[in-house]
Order: sequence, then C-alpha cells, then structure tokens
Amino acid sequence: MKKILLASMASFAIFAAQAQSKLQKEDDFYRIITLPIPENIKLEVGGLAAMPDGRLAASTRRGEVWMINNPYLKGDGRPSFKRFASGLHEPLGILYRENDFLVSQRGEVTRLADTDGDGVADVYDSFAKWPLSGNYHQYSYGPVRMPNGEMIVTLNLDWIGHGASQSKWRGWLLKLGEDGKLTPWATGLRSPSGFGSIQGDIFYTENQGDWVGSGRMTHLEKGDFAGNPAGLRWSSEPNSPVKLKAEDIPDTGEPLYDVAQRVPGLKAPAVWFPHTIVGISTSDFKEDTTEGQFGPFNGQVFVGDQGHSIITRVAMEKVNGVWQGAVFPFKEGFMSGILRMVWGLDGSMFVGQTSRGWAATGKADHGIQRLVWTGKVPFEMHSIKSMPDGLDITYTLPVDPAKAADPSSYQINSFTYKYHHSYGSPIINTSSIPLQGIIVSKDGLHVRLVVAPEDLKKGYIHEIKAEGLLSNQGMSLLHPKGYYTLNEIGQAPFAKESDFTTKVTASTMDHSQHMAEATTKPAGNQPKRINTQPSNWTKGPDQVITLGTVPGLKFDLSEIQVKAGSKIKLVFNNNDDMLHNVVITKPGKANAVGEAGLNLGLKGSELGYVPDSPEVLFHSFIVEPEKSETIYFVAPTKPGDYQFVCTFPGHYTMMQGKLKVSK
Repeated sequence: MKKILLASMASFAIFAAQAQSKLQKEDDFYRIITLPIPENIKLEVGGLAAMPDGRLAASTRRGEVWMINNPYLKGDGRPSFKRFASGLHEPLGILYRENDFLVSQRGEVTRLADTDGDGVADVYDSFAKWPLSGNYHQYSYGPVRMPNGEMIVTLNLDWIGHGASQSKWRGWLLKLGEDGKLTPWATGLRSPSGFGSIQGDIFYTENQGDWVGSGRMTHLEKGDFAGNPAGLRWSSEPNSPVKLKAEDIPDTGEPLYDVAQRVPGLKAPAVWFPHTIVGISTSDFKEDTTEGQFGPFNGQVFVGDQGHSIITRVAMEKVNGVWQGAVFPFKEGFMSGILRMVWGLDGSMFVGQTSRGWAATGKADHGIQRLVWTGKVPFEMHSIKSMPDGLDITYTLPVDPAKAADPSSYQINSFTYKYHHSYGSPIINTSSIPLQGIIVSKDGLHVRLVVAPEDLKKGYIHEIKAEGLLSNQGMSLLHPKGYYTLNEIGQAPFAKESDFTTKVTASTMDHSQHMAEATTKPAGNQPKRINTQPSNWTKGPDQVITLGTVPGLKFDLSEIQVKAGSKIKLVFNNNDDMLHNVVITKPGKANAVGEAGLNLGLKGSELGYVPDSPEVLFHSFIVEPEKSETIYFVAPTKPGDYQFVCTFPGHYTMMQGKLKVSK
C-alpha cells in the first residue's frame, strides 16, 4: 500500500509539474499586437523605419511609401495612414535620414523628400544605380545604416532554374557612400534580404537554395565569399575585393566548413538555421539594443522567417576571432510572412509582413504587428558557449538541481549539410553524442555538459535537447531545443571529474541512445513510393497524370479524377524555385500528414518529410526545382474525395488538392 501511495504521489508531482508547464505560453511573455490597416491599403511591407516623432514609415512591394501616425495605438488606439510616395518598383528597404528617405528599388536607391511640408514626397532623386536584366528574381534590399554611419545594400541573384548573376553585382553586398558611390564588399550571396550590424560587424542571412544546404547567418568581411558562385562572374572587375573564380569552387558535396579550410576566402556561416526545424526562409534580423526593454536577451539577435511566420533568437560568441553561436525558437503565430523588423521607440518590435508569391504559414496577405514584452521572464536556454570538452548552457532562471543533474534530461546530436550546386541539402553525418559528465553551478543558472573532445565537430550543428529539464519552480523550458554551430573550440580549462555533479556511465547513455533510435525508426511495410512501372502492368497504366507546381505554393491542378482501382502513372514536375513533394492521403488527412511531416525533426530530410502513417497512401520524394519524379500506384478501390498535398514543412497548409476517386 505504501509503495502504491508513493507511486501515486510521484505521479501527481509529475502531473503537477506538467500542468504548471502547460500554463507557460509564448503569449505569457511576448504579446503580438496587430496594427489595424484599412482594407483599401495593401501594405505588403518591403521596408520599415521608426521615426523619432513616433511615426512609422513603410515601403511596400506595390511601390508605395506610407506614413503611419500613432502606430503604438495610444489614446483612442487608432492609427492613421497617409501615402507619402508612389510609383516605385518594389522597394524592399527604407532608411530615414532626418530630412529625407532612401529606398531601394529594383534598379536603384532613390532619395525621397518632402520640401513643401505637405506630407507628400515631391522629390524623387536617383541616388545610386545598378543595371537590371528584367529577371523576376532581381530583388534589391536596403539601404541599412551601420553604427559607424556607413550604409550597405544587397542585390539578389536572378533565377533561371538556378541562381545567376545576369547583371553587374547581382549576388553582392555593396557599401553605399553619401555621394551615391557603390563599393563592392563581398559576394557569394543568393537571397540576402536580411543584413546589417551585430556588435558593429556586418552579417547577412541566407535562404536555402542552390549551393545553400540550409538557412544561415554569415559574418561578412571585405573580400569574403559566402558560398554561391554566381556572383563570382564579377570578381575580375578592377574594384572587386574578391579574387576567387567560379572554377575555384569544388562541387563535391562535402560540408561547407571543410571546403572552406582549403579555399581561401570562402566563409563558413556563423550560425546555421536547421531547415524546417527552426524556419525555412530567414529574413530580417535585429540586434537587441533595448537595454532590457525587450526582456532578458540584451545583445542577442532576433531573426524573422518569411515562410514559417516566426521569429527565432540567436545568441553568439566570438571564439579565436571567429563568430559562432546558437539559434533557439522564440515566437510564432504572426499573421503573414515576416520580411522586416524594426525597434520602436519604447523597445517594442514592429514586424512588417507580406506573403504574395512567398506563401507563409500566416494566412494574411500582409500586415504590421508589434511584439511587446510583458515583463515576465520565461524559463529558457539563454545562451550556449563552447568548451574544449563540451558545451556550457546558461539559463534565464535557476534550474531544478536534481533534474539538471539527471542525464536523461538531455540529448545531444550533431549533423551538417552538403555544399553543392543542388538546391538545398539533406541532413548528413548525423551522430548522437554521449555525455560523460554534468556540472551544475551553485546558483543553478549554468549547466555544463561534458563530452569527449573528439565528439565535437567543427563546422557542425550541435542540437541540444533539454526536454526533461525543470526550473527550480517546476517549469519546463518554454523552448527545450537549441542548435549551436561550432566553428572554433572554446579555450576554457577542461572539466575535472571531481567537479562533476554527475558522472555519466556508458550503460546509461547506451540506454538513452537505444530509446532515441526506437522512437525515430520508421516502421512502414507497404511500398508507398514506386518509381518504376510494376512488371504486372503488361498493358501499361490506365491513366497518366501530369501534375506541376506554380509560384505561391500551389499545384497547377486543384483536382484530379481517377477511377477506383485503376493503374495510375503520375508525373510530378516541380516548375517552382522551391523544393516540393506530392503525397496522396486518405480523405481529410492532408493537414494531419503535413503536420506529422513537420514534426519529423532531424529525420525529416532523410524521409522526404513523409511520416510513416497509415494516412499516407502514396508519395514522391522531395523534388528539386526544375526536376521531376514519376510514381506508380493503384487508385483506392473505395470511391471518395482523397487528397494530395506537399508535406515540405511550411507548405502543407496551402499546397493541397483533391484526388477524386469515382466508380
């Protein structure tokens, strides 16, 4: 009876801790406030600027600049809008300069000024120009002001089935002088919509694509090459600081970090953003300079994601003169795709959003929202630092000492991506890293995870899961995962066994690894992906279907009709510039299958983001842009409205169609 009572008390304690944890929501700590926008204004935000008089300036993809009064919703809580400029060519950046604005257009930076004081621009001066090819993918961004007063701009690559630099300086970051002079600074950029200052250094964020295995943030010094060779077309120009040629770049599929060790000038990322795990399309970023007005993360970096409508958080450190650090989930639930972020005067963050042609999980076409700290401190991994024998994690609140010392509270994995011309990369070289020891600090704010030094891999992402950890108040971590990019090994002293709070035995880790493998091993028996015509189809298929994609996360067919039990050959053509698959599901199960694909974690790319589920009937693998795959299947014998869906993370909510099976 006593054992039963003790077991019941233990169960209740676990339940109580879990219940308390469930009360911890992102909204408890950071609230999203939506700026009401009149229906007749299409504020597809391309640029944002917070003005010292309290107004907010927004450039839009429709070629306008709007001045927004009372964006902080004070008084009656109503903002007002006045169009300041129009007729621009998709301005994707705006900079306020006291008496005027600089905005990027496709082919130039334009100076806008209101000289007669009527609130409308009457000066449209060409400030700096660059050539255009007319390709739809020639986005131009900026200008962004650096702390030293310098301005920088970036130019997107063209897209012709792969990235290309069809006109001068496409794929480059350039400095912009006060006289309008452009000075090339670095290249290898593919889609550099986010760039600016972190602790005075220049960084930019990149999206998965050709030569880009996953989203990443890279420190750019003069003459750096960030990885995409298309911009090297202009490295022979007299004023180019980059001397590499396209033929200098090997296409071996090795990790980028490894290639960079033998290709001088190739710059490995400071931080990788694991694709689909913490976003799919990195955009703007902002260093927290609010001195505590935005919470306990001063000096860290907040990064927007266009496709997943989320903001992530990055904590960096410089080791041996090289930047590296960790990315953590931070805030989800924004109304559209995040493109621009800017600090408000009160330390809140304005978030400008758009999704036309760049579909996002946020369902709105566009919007501006404001992110405000509530004053409460979440229980989070605050930062991660490299040690010569592991990683040291700092927490925002003291940890429960027993849970922090329990090896089952943690799991560490490492992985990386291929560096090659193909679009994106699967996760490769995944390995589980066993713990050797745990050191919990006396104040409960630090936990050092000790591993064998040879298990730390330079250039790799190190996933830290702390799902079993609790605070000393019984709260679970709001976000229990972090992803640390290791470029250099920290130089602190090695940990001593005498300092261990817990020494981890091999048998404990073997059990943990076995459990982890048991939960991720796929268990399907039926072949659901057949790429060659079955031998018993002696007369061939009964029906051949060609299914394609169109921009905006759509299939080119919304409905396909087949007869029950018929033999189907489906040719899936990916005509888009993103990765896609096609998965046929049972009726009404497309969303559930898509969500399960999103939750596959590190196994996602290996499995093509197709979960091992009875709801999945047939599927292709992930298909690269401008490629195709053919699958063969026998249609269900039961008539009904089945579904087809792209389960690539971030796509499934929009990219669906109906497979209508009739008698």
